Amino acid sequence: MENQLVRTGIIQVACSADKQENMDKTLSLIRGAAGQGAQIICLQELFSSIYFCYEENYDHFSLAEPVPGPSTRTLSALAKELGVVLVASLFEKRAKGVYHNTAAVIDADGSYMGIYRKNHIPDDPGYYEKFYFTPGDTGYRVFHTKYAAIGVLICWDQWYPEAARITSLMGAQVLFYPTAIGWALSQDVVTNAQQFRSWQTIQRSHSVANGIYVVSVNRTGKEGGMNFWGGSFISDPYGEVLFQASHDKEEVAVTELDLHRIDEARVHWPFLRDRRIDTYSPILNRFLDES
Repeated sequence: MENQLVRTGIIQVACSADKQENMDKTLSLIRGAAGQGAQIICLQELFSSIYFCYEENYDHFSLAEPVPGPSTRTLSALAKELGVVLVASLFEKRAKGVYHNTAAVIDADGSYMGIYRKNHIPDDPGYYEKFYFTPGDTGYRVFHTKYAAIGVLICWDQWYPEAARITSLMGAQVLFYPTAIGWALSQDVVTNAQQFRSWQTIQRSHSVANGIYVVSVNRTGKEGGMNFWGGSFISDPYGEVLFQASHDKEEVAVTELDLHRIDEARVHWPFLRDRRIDTYSPILNRFLDES
């Protein structure tokens, strides 16, 4: 039987206001993950900067760059050197006045495979993303990398089962979520725990409903009024947590995924077989009221 073991690396770090410092640290940690045998490495959301969306500030637009551009060129060279696939979340300047929250995928030979632009854009205290980001227009995407077919969604996308389902139906074996989410510094411990459990549960449910692996990579550390809760994790096609990072430490971890378990899970729990696609058209409505 064909070997379908894939080693996935996550890099969970705290970021500073110095973009070059963040990039240099991340490049070093990518080398560390590759040294542990990682074949696909996912970085956290907006890894090269602070999470600037905690406020509405026009100065932060200077952090954006074209994609492909300087960061993808640097990452492509390293991916080729190490023979690893990279998933990198970047602040994209597409045109004057048009910016996106974008994930670039680079294959193990250093080739730039393309991007996914974040579809679901939040606008909440501490997460003023609508001020910065235009909603994505790439559609949902699957990238057939050297090691696996991967889907990429970004942070707020993780709360939407529709996004996970569509990407899974397109053939994704592993679903990656670069993420930046945390607790308000003024928040109580009980609420913190409840929010983290909800965040992990919804993503584990994507694993179960679709019979795939989910890899969620969050940042850690304090920025502005936010304590990013880390807790990066990987769940298997049964929703079991294979790895979970700490809340308050920088971590590099490599976990082996057995892609044969996708077929095993889908045979024993045939949710895709039993979907009643002829009944789902109402989901295209914003809301279903009595009228």
